Amino acid sequence: MSITDKVVGFIGTGVMGRSMAQHILDNGYKLLVYNRTKASADALLENGAIWQDTVAKLSEQADIVISMVGYPKDVEEIYFGDNGIISNVKKGSVIIDMTTSKPALAKKIYIEAEKNQIYSLDAPVSGGDVGAKNGTLSIMVGGDKEIFEKVKPILESLGSNIVFQGSTGAGQHTKMCNQIAIASNMIGVCEAMVYAKESGLDMETVLKSISGGAAGSWSLSNLAPRMIKGDFEPGFYIKHFVKDMNIALSEANKMGIKLPGLELAKGLYDELVEEHKENLGTQALYQLYEESSK
Repeated sequence: MSITDKVVGFIGTGVMGRSMAQHILDNGYKLLVYNRTKASADALLENGAIWQDTVAKLSEQADIVISMVGYPKDVEEIYFGDNGIISNVKKGSVIIDMTTSKPALAKKIYIEAEKNQIYSLDAPVSGGDVGAKNGTLSIMVGGDKEIFEKVKPILESLGSNIVFQGSTGAGQHTKMCNQIAIASNMIGVCEAMVYAKESGLDMETVLKSISGGAAGSWSLSNLAPRMIKGDFEPGFYIKHFVKDMNIALSEANKMGIKLPGLELAKGLYDELVEEHKENLGTQALYQLYEESSK
């Protein structure tokens, strides 16, 4: 049986998950889907995905279960308990959590899965809604190397930069490195854009120069244009970024390391949450700078 003969279950069809699930369909897999709000899966159902009413029903029928949900508490809810993935998936199945979550939770899932003769990978992603739509996500994988190789063709339908990082939890730790780098970079992008505006420069012309030089970054190329247009719709929610920064700061504290750049970024994003902007995209950090320049 080839990998494309496997039944894939996908849990979490939100901003990124919906596009990711569509790529799996497009690559010829039979796809089962579940989401708390069925309406978010409507387009997938129209394209051939099969709706499942519960996590348990999906898990019973799938050979590979992928989850892409919001918070560690959501991961706990869908993986554990009598109605969770681990209790209902078939022996020999592979479960892949692509949520950005806690490394310790990835290890907990691995241990419980192993008891039930199930294989587990943690595989968080980076690239936002653009990467999800284009199938160009960066995917950071932790777990057993042979299981990674077995399901790699599915991951290749979702991303263009797929790297095995090491044992269980390594994927989540790598994603924390990613978020730490983004956090400080977002401050730099916002400050550069507000400086360009206040100095009377054409912001789009400035971008042409600096995005191709040493200052270039994914955030500068993909999010600064949205800032200029006043487009603060979520490709990645502020509330989820704050969650990620909290995880990273907690892990850093356990290691005894200081991350002042991350702490500063977290404080700025907390201000946006206090302004009830947690459902905007991370580029809305620019609004704080606009407000301070008035």
